[in-house]
Amino acid sequence: MRTPAFVLGLLLAVTGFAATPPHLKPEEVLAPFVQHEEIAGAVALVANREKVLSVATVGFADIEAKKPMAEDSVFWIASQSKAMTAVAVLMLVDEGKIALDDPVEKYLPEFKGQRVAGPKPVAKPEPKDKKKGKDAVAKAAPAPEPEPVAAIHPITIREVLSHVSGLPFKSEEEKPTLDGLPLAEAVKTYAKAPLATQPGANYQYSNAGINTAARVLEVVSGMAYEDFMQKRLFGPLGMTDTTFWPNAEQVSRLAKTYKPDASKKKLVPGSLSQLQADLTDRQHRFPMPAGGLFSTAKDVSQFCRMLLNRGELDGRRYISMKSFEALAARQTPPNIKQDYSFGLNVSPDGFGHGGAQATSMDIRTKNGIVVIWMVQHQGFPGAGSKAQGEYKNWAVKEFGAK
Repeated sequence: MRTPAFVLGLLLAVTGFAATPPHLKPEEVLAPFVQHEEIAGAVALVANREKVLSVATVGFADIEAKKPMAEDSVFWIASQSKAMTAVAVLMLVDEGKIALDDPVEKYLPEFKGQRVAGPKPVAKPEPKDKKKGKDAVAKAAPAPEPEPVAAIHPITIREVLSHVSGLPFKSEEEKPTLDGLPLAEAVKTYAKAPLATQPGANYQYSNAGINTAARVLEVVSGMAYEDFMQKRLFGPLGMTDTTFWPNAEQVSRLAKTYKPDASKKKLVPGSLSQLQADLTDRQHRFPMPAGGLFSTAKDVSQFCRMLLNRGELDGRRYISMKSFEALAARQTPPNIKQDYSFGLNVSPDGFGHGGAQATSMDIRTKNGIVVIWMVQHQGFPGAGSKAQGEYKNWAVKEFGAK
């Protein structure tokens, strides 16, 4: 697909909420990636503590239908959900209802006595068969199944929020999709299997851990997780398009997923294969705290601006300064190389998180801005993966604190 220049001009709309910078514009940064069919389309947003500064929409939400990307296009933000879940848990920490170093089993008794998978023994080769000659290759004897061992301590809230609990990415029961089990049932499947490693010993990116923290939230608050999120976070922040179940109107605004073709040179339609097909189905689809949310660039910017303001927005405080400082700091132990907090990657520049379809939220505390990048891609042809970085560099140059 090659987009005619006059059509591209219509599609590369940008709305300025502040004085437009006098030089490079975001559409000039992103246009080549659309022209070369390296990204289908994107919504890219920059905000500071006070307001949205710029929103750029480029390319298509649906290439085949020639439907342009729009500011209110809806995206599956996937693992960006983790940070929102973590903030909700920290609200209960602030209220004294949960402590970060509490054992999970204090709230979820199914985790009591959980053990750790034993070390896998090295398979010993069978003795060589002399009748087949000295050069016969010996077959490895089947290794016995190792016995689980005791955990050095029960897994904690802090550990499940920072991917060091030893819980897996998901359980065997969470197939073929991640949204097919009620939260309480899904969490019970994590509890019945041995931990992969000792708590605190290794970093293992874990949807199961975040989901477990959300189940603790349900037990402590007495509310369904999704209701707590709506009442305490999404509603007050004005995140009207953030949901686990996009309705029919929101589905009509959903950006289509794309991926590279076999040649790695063109885009073809992809799918949300980790989720059930009918996104509006509230009977058979269940909220997934670690990655189930759909949202828009504007909605995500509200959440991120709250974090840029250190837990407060428009006169309302969502988490305490103490909880914000914990959220903005590395929580992984010194023996682990990954710089991870509670549902967020952290760095000297700030913190943020991406999603499975290449969305990203970046809270640049060093520069005083938020950068939101919304696409729906399962990989990119050509230089498409560089588009996000090019845009972020532009945003920091144009709007970042000097």
